Amino acid sequence: MNNLKLILISRLRFAMVAWSELLAKYLKRSFYLYLAGVFSVFAVLDTTVLHITSEMRTAAFDAMVRYRVFPPKPDPDIIIVDINEASLAAMSKDYGRWPWPRQVLGEFVENIEKQHPKAVVFDVLFSDADIYNPDSDAYFDAAIAGTNNTFFPMLRLDPSADALSELKTSQIPGASAVPDEQAKADATVALVLPHFESALTAGRLGTHNVYPDVDGVVRNYPVHIASDGWRLPSLPSRMGSEFGWKEPSTESILLNWRGKPFSYQYVSFSDVFADMSSKNKQRAQDEFKDKIIIIGSTAPGLFDIRTTPMARMYPGVEILATAIDNHKHADSLRFPEGRIWYLLITLALIWATAWAFYREEGRGNIDKLFGLSQIILIGFSFASINFSNTYINLAGPVMLGIAYFSLARLYATATGKALEKNMVREATAREGDVQATLMLIRFDTNLNVVPDAILEKIRLGVSRIGSPNKSVEVVSGDQKGLWGLFEKTIAISWVEEANSDATRQQIEADAALVLAELPSVLKRFLLNVDNATRHVVQQGMIEGGGKAEADWRLLFAEALIKWHEQERKQHEAM
Repeated sequence: MNNLKLILISRLRFAMVAWSELLAKYLKRSFYLYLAGVFSVFAVLDTTVLHITSEMRTAAFDAMVRYRVFPPKPDPDIIIVDINEASLAAMSKDYGRWPWPRQVLGEFVENIEKQHPKAVVFDVLFSDADIYNPDSDAYFDAAIAGTNNTFFPMLRLDPSADALSELKTSQIPGASAVPDEQAKADATVALVLPHFESALTAGRLGTHNVYPDVDGVVRNYPVHIASDGWRLPSLPSRMGSEFGWKEPSTESILLNWRGKPFSYQYVSFSDVFADMSSKNKQRAQDEFKDKIIIIGSTAPGLFDIRTTPMARMYPGVEILATAIDNHKHADSLRFPEGRIWYLLITLALIWATAWAFYREEGRGNIDKLFGLSQIILIGFSFASINFSNTYINLAGPVMLGIAYFSLARLYATATGKALEKNMVREATAREGDVQATLMLIRFDTNLNVVPDAILEKIRLGVSRIGSPNKSVEVVSGDQKGLWGLFEKTIAISWVEEANSDATRQQIEADAALVLAELPSVLKRFLLNVDNATRHVVQQGMIEGGGKAEADWRLLFAEALIKWHEQERKQHEAM
């Protein structure tokens, strides 16, 4: 069983080597350009038709907004009076289970109005009469009739029920015709209005519908809801028109969240109500002066909990508070589409990476430059949402760039040996004798410290000098003992047809050009360039085919012996 496993693994390895060599043979480095072309087509299609990366942008947006370093502070003048579990339990002794008799809320309004709040906003839908407490309803109606700062929600039902409704859109307080559209005068709308006449007469009404995105997450809040050429204002929009806040230019706003749940100031309804009824007041009697009071519930049993980018369970009343805050300060997030710009950034990133792979910039260089580009793009997006209200979402370019880089790196790893210029392999593939030239350039480590990363950069610089028909390799790494003698050395090799004076002269000229331009390459990376290197050039005949490797070893040994003789003569001359 173990032998069978080893056989399978061995065959798999040979198959992978053969596959990589086949790819390298037919595609060579042009694979990176072909792959960039495929990604470019996908990027264009995604921008115009597919919109697949939009989901990536959404996930990135949620993460960015959730982990902002400098989130905007919640408006201290917005206070949520919370009908929480504690309030439900405390009030149940005298008023039973929710919903309480509306006289309770009427008394609350009367008492809180004494402190002159800026607005009292109900996030409670009063859709029906309390048939068991008509006097209580009358009390509440009278209480709100004496105010000019109470706001009430209305609920937009499914548009499919519009035809069954008898409520005309034109009759709804605050409804207005959509600009540049012909509003239908007899259009009906499925809408739940407050039951109380005083609320309808005052007309301070707005929808409090919240529509999650397709993934169930609430990110936007309507400014208006359109219906048959009419616009129904949302509750925050209605407040904005009442107080002269700047009207958003869009039909919905991208909420600029103030933080995690319970970031706003909360007070318990039962605590405030009990203090109002007490002779010995414990709370400040100007606690709600000039404040926007939102009456809503965070009790899980009342089911006003939504999923937002900030938390899976986010109080609906705080979503309303955030929308009011955004309207008041005109600081909702702007999320420009910028599809053409995103496409151009994506194409630039893909083709820059492709060109680096194609030019063989060195694995370390490509990895560092690509990683740096990703950090810059992500950092730019993160900075935009921390220091402004405009979110520049570059998640799409980043994700497509990573996908391209991953495939390109996989190809580079699989075909690395097959694609590298290797004169030993070239001699092995030929029949008959070839003329070989080997140049060894060794760095004096007493003059310069030459890390492997710098040595690789020098290798790339040398490879671009003169003819491309040579191999430039680094003899370095983690050698120890005897093999450590060959560290910090660059080996350059050429092969040509045997007995060809023209090609021999061409290679000799190429070698001379390398030595002439080497100092200019070294100046970019080393402090001491004079006498920084020593070199030796050795030529010899290599038998093609299977014996080529042995002949190359012999040529390398002859080069080392020649090098040793040169150094001995120089030492004796000194």
